[in-house]
Amino acid sequence: MSVLVAFSVTPIGAGEDVGEVVAEAVRVVRASGLPNRTDAMFTTIEGETWDEVLGVVKDAVAAVEARCSRVSLVLKADARAGQGRLDAKVASVERHLAERSS
Repeated sequence: MSVLVAFSVTPIGAGEDVGEVVAEAVRVVRASGLPNRTDAMFTTIEGETWDEVLGVVKDAVAAVEARCSRVSLVLKADARAGQGRLDAKVASVERHLAERSS
């Protein structure tokens, strides 16, 4: 099983520039050892079980909570047989784009 979770943690009441606080959540994700990717809006992680992935999300939220009193969490998940989907899903789209442009 592969569980992909894209999530965004936003500190509330920490001012307009929240990058330093959000970086605490990303540190937790990267330290987990799970495959992950961070972009401008979300961090996506992949694991074998719900407990594994959601445990990392919980710890990431706790890291932000340690720096401010209120946290907003947005989460999207996809569970499916197989592994390596974090990269495979993007590769599939890129392959289709390349086919269309040739």
